[in-house]
Parts: sequence; C-alpha cells; structure tokens
Amino acid sequence: MELIDRLLGDTLWIYTAILGSVFGAAFLAYFKDTRAGLWCYAKFDSVLDFVRDRYGWTWFDQPTDAWRKKYPYVTKKIDDLEDRIEELEEMAHPSKDLCEFAGFDDLETRIKELENELAKR
Repeated sequence: MELIDRLLGDTLWIYTAILGSVFGAAFLAYFKDTRAGLWCYAKFDSVLDFVRDRYGWTWFDQPTDAWRKKYPYVTKKIDDLEDRIEELEEMAHPSKDLCEFAGFDDLETRIKELENELAKR
C-alpha cells in the first residue's frame, strides 16, 4: 500500500518522461536532415537490409508503393498525367500496321503501276 501511495504521490517521473519525449522528438526532427543524420539513417537501413537478406525476415520489406501513401498529392498528379498520356497516345498514334490503313490497297496498286512505267523506260 505504501508503494502505491508513493507512486501516485510522486509524479515527477511523469513530467520528466514527457519532457524527455518532447526534446527527443525535436532533436530527431532536426537531426534527420543533417549530413550526420542522413548517414546514420543510411547505415541503419543497410543493416536492416543485411539482416533481412541474411535471415529471410520479410517483415522488414517495405511495400513498393509506400511512396504513394506518403505523398498522396504527387501520386494523384502522376496518375492524372499517366491517364492523359494514354489518351493522347490513343488519339495520335493508333497501333496499326501500314496495311490496315484505309486506302492502302489503292496506294499499293498505284506504286506498282509507277514502278512498271519506270521499268519500261
């Protein structure tokens, strides 16, 4: 009972934990964009990749579309641009062989006639 009274009465540990968390988060927010931070994060990532490959732990794998969740506005813009490109390709460059175009037979006949006339000369 005395231990519970001491725990509930002594709340200094709560305040120090909160302040430590706030200062730690602020430091990490600053540190992640520095040269040392980028180097540390790269090393940590390479260690995790090594462990993943060595022991076959697939739960370290990141999904290939993780960037789509992180940057939703960029994802939407890219998807819109890809849709526009597909529409433009369908309109500008139909996927047909030369013999599938209208008038190809007439053109082929005319070319053969011209070649025959040139051969006679």
